[in-house]
Amino acid sequence: MEYFFGLLALIVIIFVMMGVTVVQQGFVFTIERFGRYTYSAQPGLTVIIPFFDRVGRKVNVMEQVLDIPGQEIITKDNAMVGVDAVVFFQVLDAAKAAYEVSDLYVAIMQITTTNLRTVMGSMDLDETLSKHDDINGRLLSVVDHATSPWGVKITRVEVKDIRPPADISNAMARQMKAEREKRAQILEAEGMRAAEILRAEGEKQGAILQAEGRKEAAFRDAEAREREAEAEAKATVMVSDSIATSGTQALNYFIAQKYTEAISQFATSPNAKTILFPVEATQLIGTLGGIGELAKEALAPKEK
Repeated sequence: MEYFFGLLALIVIIFVMMGVTVVQQGFVFTIERFGRYTYSAQPGLTVIIPFFDRVGRKVNVMEQVLDIPGQEIITKDNAMVGVDAVVFFQVLDAAKAAYEVSDLYVAIMQITTTNLRTVMGSMDLDETLSKHDDINGRLLSVVDHATSPWGVKITRVEVKDIRPPADISNAMARQMKAEREKRAQILEAEGMRAAEILRAEGEKQGAILQAEGRKEAAFRDAEAREREAEAEAKATVMVSDSIATSGTQALNYFIAQKYTEAISQFATSPNAKTILFPVEATQLIGTLGGIGELAKEALAPKEK
């Protein structure tokens, strides 16, 4: 009897242990009763009825990445390009992901590949090489809409690499080189043009300043000559007045002064060794006498 109760207790323990299931974090288990889905077990401890219930699918609900194998795509302008892509997705409904599609990963891969061909096939080669963001956005919208009945959320679709044919790559490299050389020549020409403009502006400013300088110098020279002429005119007037008032004695004074200055210049000349004067001594004495008479008249007291 004791043996029977012990065996019964062992069977109960085994039965309870068979009904206890632990769901790992990041997964959701589907529970089936007699082969039919009943509910989804969340992470943690879950108790099921042995022999009646069983774990159907273990669905990964973490964000996952699916690598899309490389493939050849013909663009709108009949260029063959190789494309690699990746898809990031997350299961939001474990029951739909488990029972609405046979193989979730293969289904996502195939639908992404198909739409990748459709999107890039409607674009020119230049567009496929320059509009990665547009391609990614269109693929994300289409694939996410197509996989939503499976309880899947497509978070991102990224085109990793686009490989144009070798001849097109070489042509693009030559075109890029030509464009760079063109830009370099344009920049060099613009630099030379700017330098010539600056040089011409500098020469223009220099010519203007030189002209202004010559104008100012001519004005100063004219002003100096005008003042010299005014002084000469005043001196002539004074001499004329002096001659008119003093008669020949004043005239003799000025003649003697000029005569004396001329003789002094001959005497101070470095090349003059001998000086001959073709004049009579009495003329110089008379002139000096006239000067003396002028001095006497000037120094004599005036009559009151």
